[in-house]
Amino acid sequence: MAIVETRALTKVFKQGELGAVNNVNLVTKEGEFLVFLGPSGSGKTTLLRMIAGLETPTSGEILIGGQAVTHMTPRERRIAMVFQSYALYPHLSVYNNIAFPLKAQKVPKEKHKEKVDWAAGLLGITRLLQRKPRELSGGERQRVALARAIVREPSVFLLDEPLSNLDAKLRASAREELEQFHHRIGTTTIYVTHDQVEAMAMGDRVMVLHQGTMRQLGTPREVYDRPADTFVATFLGSPPMNLLEADGLIVGVRPEHICPIELAPNAALKLRARVQNVEYLGSEWILYLKVDSGQFAGKEMISRLTAAGSYQMNEVYEFGVQDRDLRFFDKQTEQRTEPRAVSWQ
Repeated sequence: MAIVETRALTKVFKQGELGAVNNVNLVTKEGEFLVFLGPSGSGKTTLLRMIAGLETPTSGEILIGGQAVTHMTPRERRIAMVFQSYALYPHLSVYNNIAFPLKAQKVPKEKHKEKVDWAAGLLGITRLLQRKPRELSGGERQRVALARAIVREPSVFLLDEPLSNLDAKLRASAREELEQFHHRIGTTTIYVTHDQVEAMAMGDRVMVLHQGTMRQLGTPREVYDRPADTFVATFLGSPPMNLLEADGLIVGVRPEHICPIELAPNAALKLRARVQNVEYLGSEWILYLKVDSGQFAGKEMISRLTAAGSYQMNEVYEFGVQDRDLRFFDKQTEQRTEPRAVSWQ
């Protein structure tokens, strides 16, 4: 295991333009599963590739296990990377795909079988060792790619959206397998995704990136419950957080916190809203609302309810939000600020 550290790490592809990664300072915890989360173009893959040694930083430093590796080759860094496309050799068997890094590292041939069997056993693919990649399912190919990475016994795992090519059902099972794999191995792992469900479910901590900058780093609960700014607030959560302007502040409300007024009798914020659309999702209902009166008249909002009751399209109902469920952001900086009294009129 090793700690990965970046110091003011920056990557600019074209002079005069905003960098793909800008002044990122990061220190992982030993053995943690850290997720880089952000939309397309946020810089998460570029940051990962710099840590891997596949991109040269414009400025800044990278340390792995306390050693400066900024100018080292990928092989010298003792890292292993699994890409979005698993890049298995189609003409080689699973066994030879897994053993390939051992040949590149000039590991004595008599040790190959022992190491391949160990890696395959950890991932439950021993029965597949004589097959070719074309004979495998997507989930099996993913496990082969992981086995090929783990056989090198790296100090750090880097995973670049390894589940994005799988269908929804297979993604869920593969996600669980990845979590179990990490618990067994305990190696420091950095995982890139744009899928917030993966990030929240898998990460010990989540780093949210936007336009090449780190917007927040914290546990899944911290980044969801206490977003650092309005970008994090609206990027995390499905449906996203509702934002209102009041008393020179931006006030955020999660959809699940907008409930029928009878369930929030002491609500700090009360709303009369017209139901514009209803989505039934089995265990919950999504209500698309338009505020009917008051200072937020005309504002569109979204409510997520686990017990919808009887709501009719185009009818007006009363909703409430408890004081503890309000989040406050500075209107100028859009950064989170401490709760304060707001005049709701």
